[in-house]
Amino acid sequence: MENIKTVQVYKQMLKWQLVATISVAVIAYILAETTGAVAGKHAAISALAGGMSAVLGGLAGAMIARSGDKKNNAGAILITMLKAEAVKIFVIALLLFLTFKLYNEHLVPIALILGLAASAILSGAAFFGLDKK
Repeated sequence: MENIKTVQVYKQMLKWQLVATISVAVIAYILAETTGAVAGKHAAISALAGGMSAVLGGLAGAMIARSGDKKNNAGAILITMLKAEAVKIFVIALLLFLTFKLYNEHLVPIALILGLAASAILSGAAFFGLDKK
């Protein structure tokens, strides 16, 4: 499972996710400020919270996938990948829960959703696009 191409894919995926998250945060900030809303920085923070939950979830899943058995057995590989995906989803859900609990007063839900969506969509796109190379 572990080879140079896999590492390159994870690094590229992380870069794409970070660029998407920061882009959504900047756009959310600009849109909130230009519409006269006071929530510009809160929109940006909400977008960062959403995007970074996907980034950190992906990193946690990648660590589980890398630490799995290095067997060529398809069943063992599948179990490792399922564990990695479960950890990824758990970390994302936990971070979103903490965001709602701790930042509830100033949270801008649409910015949070857009940050999460951009980061999550680009993680899949990175794998698909880099697999073609």
